[in-house]
Amino acid sequence: MIRLTAERTPKGTSYLTTGQGQPVVLIHGVGLNKEMWGGQIVGLAPHFQVIAYDMLGHGDSPRPAPGTTLEGYAAQLRDLLDHLGLARASVIGFSMGGLVARAFALHHPERLDSLVILNSVFNRSAEQRAGVIERTRQAAEHGPDANAEAALSRWFSREYQAANPAQMAAIRQTLASNDPQGYLTTYELFATQDMYRVDDLGSIQAPTLVATGELDPGSTPDMARQLAARIPGAQVAILDEQRHMMPVESPRLVNQTLLGFLQQVQSFQNQNKGIVA
Repeated sequence: MIRLTAERTPKGTSYLTTGQGQPVVLIHGVGLNKEMWGGQIVGLAPHFQVIAYDMLGHGDSPRPAPGTTLEGYAAQLRDLLDHLGLARASVIGFSMGGLVARAFALHHPERLDSLVILNSVFNRSAEQRAGVIERTRQAAEHGPDANAEAALSRWFSREYQAANPAQMAAIRQTLASNDPQGYLTTYELFATQDMYRVDDLGSIQAPTLVATGELDPGSTPDMARQLAARIPGAQVAILDEQRHMMPVESPRLVNQTLLGFLQQVQSFQNQNKGIVA
């Protein structure tokens, strides 16, 4: 049985950590919290120290100040690593968490062992950008759960929704319980920062995997391929028949992809250190 320890940093970031080995940090998407990673924690903790935390404005972490930039969200992760006494970690970011992971890679490259960007946005089309800006306006007017039903239909397959009504209700409740200002500050970044420091992505030297679902309508396979093409040596994985919330809907499949990449990175690093596995 995996034992989870939920704690807080001195600055208030709520996190949990379990497992032993090289550290892997999980960053959730906008409107969600660290609880979304249950399937990955089970799959990764036998092999790594797994750390999941609540982003600014989400879960039990403090809200961001209005106007906080992606650099501020990356600083939250840096402070968490400092609190845990970790010099470096592999970072896995989902959706909005993928933007935070990219910012962390650019602002704190010396702290990064490897980078995984899951179901995240890049170079939205004019139509896609207009849609997410409209959802931002609705959230500002009506609150964090303004688009809950439409979000669930984008995030999950109809079959999964029908088979898991209690989980769908819990996610709706999670969305509704978000701090309105914290959610809106975060969602505005999600809506506008898909090209954040795009010309600097070529400076990322950490091993990188960019993955998404074949059927993800907002974080498309084409976005994943374009983003990976900007990062030297980045790998791409498009998971067949998966939608946006594939870490939740298909944890075994996602874990297989994550473990394959992380263990490949670990093996390469051990070889460079002269360690025989």
